[in-house]
Amino acid sequence: MQQPAGDAMSIDLGLARLGRLAPAGYALGLHVRFASAHIMVQTYDPTWVERYTEKGHMLSDPVVAWGFSQEGACRWSALGMPDPNNILGQGMEFGLNYGVAVSHGTLASRTIGGFARSDREFTDIEIEQIHETVVLLHKESTPPEGMTSAQRHALRLVATGSRHAEAAAILGISESALKARLKSARERLFARTTAEAVQRAQEYKLL
Repeated sequence: MQQPAGDAMSIDLGLARLGRLAPAGYALGLHVRFASAHIMVQTYDPTWVERYTEKGHMLSDPVVAWGFSQEGACRWSALGMPDPNNILGQGMEFGLNYGVAVSHGTLASRTIGGFARSDREFTDIEIEQIHETVVLLHKESTPPEGMTSAQRHALRLVATGSRHAEAAAILGISESALKARLKSARERLFARTTAEAVQRAQEYKLL
């Protein structure tokens, strides 16, 4: 069933709420499948994100490990997971002094996030609010099982390099009708741009 366009706005609002709840930043992978997230959002210090990525820390991150082994929410200080590369300690250099891990969904499509503060531990109420928001975002960002043939044809033409006018002529529709199809495809795939929609459709083998 096609997701209504309003869901994309709900996702933006949910992410903004997480930003307010985690003033030192957060990393959230929505619907992680085959080690790749359907949507990945990171608001940590860019220097930390760059180091984390370059060092391949995801493979030994205790927050990620906990997220794949548990569901729910847990303060970083209580994870009880090995941290051989001292990733949590390294994060403190960038103000990630206190945090909470959240995990939700089946192992085949799990959402995992880490949320940080620099000043104090998260309260139980804050953790509950973060967890509720993540569950909502998980639901609203569920990858589509398919697209309409009109959406697929429009995206496929753009993916192969056709300009809007050319693609519209091939499909026998007006350019405005083509743009409407591309817009509906973006909304279905939770993509901000047509290029992003093409990439996601290819990743999910919808084209």
